[in-house]
Amino acid sequence: MSKEVVFLGDSLEVLKDFPEETRISMGHALREAQEGGKALYAKPLKGIGGGATVIEICDDHDGNTYRVMYTVKIGSKLYVLHAFQKKSKKGIETPKSEVEIIKARLRKAKESAGI
Repeated sequence: MSKEVVFLGDSLEVLKDFPEETRISMGHALREAQEGGKALYAKPLKGIGGGATVIEICDDHDGNTYRVMYTVKIGSKLYVLHAFQKKSKKGIETPKSEVEIIKARLRKAKESAGI
């Protein structure tokens, strides 16, 4: 049985603006998560979640890096927490401003699920 997908904040609109190849790649990974699996290129985002594992899908396209964060550990839904293009060229760490958005939307997902 597949999980309902809930896009929080502007994550769907941002995802729609990604390059087509990236949208397809992200869509496949989200579909796999919706069906209970995990794409090979999806990995846990460390330090965020506290029991509600946040998974990061990363895709590089034309010199740019695109990321989508989601969780399937809250209630019976798949929550897409955030989508963004990584602007920083130094390091692989998720920028603090993006982490704050992810944390806030994770709290919102938990509230929505009654947790």
